[in-house]
Amino acid sequence: MAVDTFDTYLAEKTAYIEGKLTPALEREGVPAALYESMKYSLMAGGKRLRPMLVLAVLEAMGKPIERGVPFAVALEMIHTYSLIHDDLPAMDDDDLRRGKPTNHKVYGEATAILAGDALLTRAFSHIAEAYRGRLDVSAHTIVNLIAELGKRAGATGMVGGQMADIEGESKSLELHELEFIHEHKTGDLLIAALRGGGYLAEASEQQMEKLTRYGYCIGLAFQIQDDILNVEGDAAELGKAVGSDAERQKATYPSILGLAESKARLDALITEAKAALKDAGFAHSALSPLADYVRDRKK
Repeated sequence: MAVDTFDTYLAEKTAYIEGKLTPALEREGVPAALYESMKYSLMAGGKRLRPMLVLAVLEAMGKPIERGVPFAVALEMIHTYSLIHDDLPAMDDDDLRRGKPTNHKVYGEATAILAGDALLTRAFSHIAEAYRGRLDVSAHTIVNLIAELGKRAGATGMVGGQMADIEGESKSLELHELEFIHEHKTGDLLIAALRGGGYLAEASEQQMEKLTRYGYCIGLAFQIQDDILNVEGDAAELGKAVGSDAERQKATYPSILGLAESKARLDALITEAKAALKDAGFAHSALSPLADYVRDRKK
């Protein structure tokens, strides 16, 4: 897939996914301030990478993308909740997210916390409600989706990575400690997207294994590029401050490896990710240029 073709694909899928997000929120019976806070962050833009991965796996296996929409939307809700909480004063204490004031700056800390909580719980109820009674998704698959998402988003996954990240602040970390953080904080939700798409597409065990490896590689690659952009990116393009990691004395790939070696590690991970796709029979799918996008993005 050519770069311009993939850019078009990216724009189309982002628009498609964004059209599914707000309708999935509960409105009736929800306090107005809570609903607006949830919607504010959910619809604040972003790459929509996680839901896109779900749809890309289904496409790669010749399955209708509509089958993946409820799970894709749930993933974006969980990702959004994690960003709301990450930005709080007790966590990263950020004022901007995607060029806009962070949720707690607009709605206050208490409402931001509750909006995150509500998005997290809505994600699981949405999966159960949206797939219930469908003939193309078995009850066994629904259970697998919920179990996968709970594991990858929880204490052994994303939340565990966030905790390790907090504990590692202002400390001199070894590379394996830093990679543990990013494997879980960023990578696990990407893996959940890929494996969820695999469950919905009825992938083989070998394909699931390769999708997991691909997710691991692009998860680390995504974070390395984040770290690089925090050093040499453009604040206006990023929509957030540059140099904040260094100010907080936060362990990053550039701080441990240096910029040149970080970029080499980034390239090696993308090469490994593409090799996993080839082994799974997905070399010509949108997942391959998507790996390049993770490496080459500027925001």
